[in-house]
Amino acid sequence: MSQTELRASAGSTALAGNRLGVPSVVFFVISAAAPLTVVAGVVTTAYAATGVTGVPLAFILLGAILAVFSVGYVTMARHVVNAGAFYAYTAKGLGRPVGVATAWVALLAYNALQVGLYGVIGSAAQPLLADWFGINPDWWVIALVVWALTGVLGLMRVDVNGKVLSVLLVTEIAVVVVFDVADLLHPAASGYSLDVFSPSSLFVPGIGGVIAICVAAFSGFESSVVFSEETRDPKRTVPVATFAALAIIAGLYALSSWALTVPVGSDKVAAASREQGPGLLFGLAGEYLGSTVATIGSVLFVTSIVAALIAFHNTTSRYIFALGRERVLPAVFGRTAQPTGAPAAGSIAQSVVGLAVIVLYAATGMDPLVQLFFTVGAFGGLGILLLLAATSVAVFAFFARNPGGESTWRTKAAPAISAVLLVVVLALALVNFDTVLGVAPDSPLRWVLPGVYFVAIALGVVWGLVLRAGRPEIYAKIGTGAAAEGEKE
Repeated sequence: MSQTELRASAGSTALAGNRLGVPSVVFFVISAAAPLTVVAGVVTTAYAATGVTGVPLAFILLGAILAVFSVGYVTMARHVVNAGAFYAYTAKGLGRPVGVATAWVALLAYNALQVGLYGVIGSAAQPLLADWFGINPDWWVIALVVWALTGVLGLMRVDVNGKVLSVLLVTEIAVVVVFDVADLLHPAASGYSLDVFSPSSLFVPGIGGVIAICVAAFSGFESSVVFSEETRDPKRTVPVATFAALAIIAGLYALSSWALTVPVGSDKVAAASREQGPGLLFGLAGEYLGSTVATIGSVLFVTSIVAALIAFHNTTSRYIFALGRERVLPAVFGRTAQPTGAPAAGSIAQSVVGLAVIVLYAATGMDPLVQLFFTVGAFGGLGILLLLAATSVAVFAFFARNPGGESTWRTKAAPAISAVLLVVVLALALVNFDTVLGVAPDSPLRWVLPGVYFVAIALGVVWGLVLRAGRPEIYAKIGTGAAAEGEKE
């Protein structure tokens, strides 16, 4: 038995190390971003909801902002190796009570992103099942099947999940590229235009809505650090995987959102998106590539959602594990399964949450696409943005006290710049949250949902202070990762 397997079986408060290389981490990260789902759904929503044509430029700008954020983020990963990345970093940089508050926000955000996907899987799969088998099951039946698959994979070795995601993701990206090429080969009568990359196409009324919608498309890129304890060489794997994934995501989104305008015309893409929604992508594919290719794309739309579910399930269960290991949550969550090294209790907890949400929405008859996928998913994306901004500040504060031989660019300049930029993006998202949700400007949801995060922050800080006063031995371990159990990191 290898050292890794011995560690996983004998010391069940440690995740199984040395199992993931750069490709596997990249697959987890990009799968969470769900490229085909973004191109079909988020891109068309951005065009339709705002009428702004500068969506491709928005993806480039957001990619650049997140790249600057990642400089400090991955530098921090070399100094703090912990599956609860945001939680650990803010605990180290801004204090343990803030770290606990960050953990509460992270759990809310990642759970929302994960369970929100159950709301779209039914509508994506139903047309295929009707065409192939003549059946039309309720959305929740399909969601439960995918929920069971996700739960089973969550209890298996992390590298098994990585291999599943690699197959799904490579195929998915290949189809997106094929669709893009087909669009680019069939320009509208107006011909090719690069005006969507012009600042004048983005910096117009509605830019806030575009930024707020598009930033959610990057949710998941930051999860590379969550798998740091399970990588072969965290100090190399995490930064390489993070920047590689971010470059692929931003480049693919910018290319695809531009390609979608070419056959339609940039002046007509907003109207076409309002009329057809996600069907615009597959309708163009069917017109230029034939119905078979369009059907393949529809199948991969389903597998894209499944891949994102698997990726977010793994990310969330590791946050739960990190909190359990340090006793911020009950200790049972800080144990791993034998011999897989998977965070079993955290994975099961995540499955229970998913099941509860599916049952609730099915029983009450709420619209799974609008009220689960869009509303809950947008709530999750806002939480990730809040975490990114807080983490930038935490990284700056940490290195101000612990220079660690790193360059000024990595420890001060990049974190400070990204903090300012992300606070601006966060403000834009909050001001335009009604557009993101697709609700009226006076809808209570636009303020109630962000308010949930602020309540979570307050409760997290209070719980951290309670631990400091009543359980100082637990308080001292907050943010320490595997060292919380005296294990070798």
